[in-house]
Amino acid sequence: MITKKGIVTATKMTGTVTVTVHHQVSHPLYKKSYRQSKKFLVDLNAMKDVGVGDEVVIQECRPLSKRKHFLLKEVLKRVPRVSEMAEEADLATALRRKKASPTI
Repeated sequence: MITKKGIVTATKMTGTVTVTVHHQVSHPLYKKSYRQSKKFLVDLNAMKDVGVGDEVVIQECRPLSKRKHFLLKEVLKRVPRVSEMAEEADLATALRRKKASPTI
């Protein structure tokens, strides 16, 4: 089975994430190396705590749909999560902040 290491770039679908895998390629004539990337649709298989920016290992499997043929094997590194509720509360307080009255 083929395994690849990549970064989660989108979590907008239910039960599916988009993983971008980068690799270095050398030009055959000019010998300059450059980076290419490819996006894969990956099935979560009951792992729900995956967010954008996480570094993951994916493994090839049978075709699950037209474009989805990889499973999430493990999460190597997680990015720090910020609670959306706390973020919204901070935004609300920043918007309602009163201006300082001028002192004479």
